[in-house]
Amino acid sequence: MKFIKNHLMFILPLMAILLGIEFYLIFERSTDTYETKLTQGYTMLVVSKSPVQLDTFQNLNTHISSSSEVNRDEIISNIAKGMSQDSSNSILAKLPYFYNLGLNLYLNSDELEQIKSDLKADSNIKRVETFGTSHASKYKLFAFIKFTLETFIIFMMVVSFILIVKQMEIWKYQHKERMQIMEIFGAPLMLRAGVLFRIAFLDAIFSTLFISILFMYIKFSWAMDSGIDLMIEHQEALFHASDILILLCASLLLVVIAVYFVVFSSKGVKE
Repeated sequence: MKFIKNHLMFILPLMAILLGIEFYLIFERSTDTYETKLTQGYTMLVVSKSPVQLDTFQNLNTHISSSSEVNRDEIISNIAKGMSQDSSNSILAKLPYFYNLGLNLYLNSDELEQIKSDLKADSNIKRVETFGTSHASKYKLFAFIKFTLETFIIFMMVVSFILIVKQMEIWKYQHKERMQIMEIFGAPLMLRAGVLFRIAFLDAIFSTLFISILFMYIKFSWAMDSGIDLMIEHQEALFHASDILILLCASLLLVVIAVYFVVFSSKGVKE
């Protein structure tokens, strides 16, 4: 029972860290998809004196990815109802050109203002509408949620790492006699800590496999049966095969850091 308890005291905080890493990966993949949708749904309105090609817009600012001209005939049909054809043609000749510009990234308000300034620097462009108020509110909410989640994950990882170090110190004192004997025979410091590495590496591999299997179950079984639209829509983002390697590398790195921290925190193992 004591053996299981000692390992659980190491495995549980390590799994908490791996959960935080996996949640961060899922959140990044999901938000990338969300940012793409927001970017695709956002356009800037540009009014110009004469026709403008896409490459001209892109020369003014590289974040512009597409442009579509607003049909001026439709505008005239709404403005010049009941007017003669000559009057309609006269209005059309004086009417400026309207373009909806798409962006390649989801940008903040300052970056949108920079695009607006770059476009207005061209004398051919009369007006630029960025719809900044609506965009800014969505961006600030999105950024706040992202910052809150990342802060929570970092806090949880710091607390969990402290628990890992504490458990590593317990293991160090449990094996102090063996480490002292190796020290007497001149074994280098990291060789004396080999027993800590072996125990911790096994727990790290177990933790990685457990978290990976858990999220594979969530992705391939629970997500579809949950009936939660958000889970179903982002099912592909819930787990990738590459996550196993990321989690394993992260857990092994944490083990190495924890062992080094414990071993070098004191000179030798004292009675």
